Amino acid sequence: MQAFFVSTIAVAVGEIGDKTQLLAFLLAARYRRPWPIIAGIFVATLLNHALAGLLGHWLMTQVSAELLRWSLGLSFLLIAVWTLKPDEIDDAQVPESRWGIFSLTLLSFFLAEIGDKTQLATVALAVKYADLTWVVAGTTVGMLIADVPAVLLGKMLTPSFPFHLVRRCAAAIFAVLGVIVLLN
Repeated sequence: MQAFFVSTIAVAVGEIGDKTQLLAFLLAARYRRPWPIIAGIFVATLLNHALAGLLGHWLMTQVSAELLRWSLGLSFLLIAVWTLKPDEIDDAQVPESRWGIFSLTLLSFFLAEIGDKTQLATVALAVKYADLTWVVAGTTVGMLIADVPAVLLGKMLTPSFPFHLVRRCAAAIFAVLGVIVLLN
């Protein structure tokens, strides 16, 4: 269960202000149909993070424990620094829908998550925790915790939401995880 809770918190906080959360805002504002967007986010995240978790699980079996510990600790510290940099996305980056809102969201989110900090965090968490199912479940729930309100509220929160404060909290969580891994 620890893998689930840490994964959920890390991704939920790390996702605030991320490009995929901004994409959720824009899709909701443009299409005004929250349920197909939420379903697309769920499926895309589950697929993307399952692949990332499998990669992390595979790395765990292929790399020595000492190298893995240093790589994991430094990865968390790098993700902490990366989290401090705000992502940006504009309306021009939201594609038009040919295949329906669900398919558009699924494809957009899956592609946007490739190489994203939450995907890399999923790889790192899968290396840290042996239970891949709980890691993927946690990262998927964390993504939904951050993105579902963005979809339901559309652009209403954007001007006043303290993204900078949340980014700092997320960076602190990833930094603490990195230090813990390096010290163990």
